[in-house]
Amino acid sequence: MTIYYYTNMSRVCQICGKKSIMKRKLNKLRGKYNPTPKKRKYPNLQWVTLADGKRVKACTKCIRTLSKKKK
Repeated sequence: MTIYYYTNMSRVCQICGKKSIMKRKLNKLRGKYNPTPKKRKYPNLQWVTLADGKRVKACTKCIRTLSKKKK
């Protein structure tokens, strides 16, 4: 398992490196799609304590995977 340590990026998962993406919403306007509205989507990051005692921000998918490995 690789742990990514980003010092100044608070919206990045420090376990898998997942970060924000740009999503485009397609609005249908008079029979044609207008792809202008863009929105940045952020991952669901939560504080979690690892087995070695470090607190990191991890996405919920990584938290679920870590809990499976403990059992």
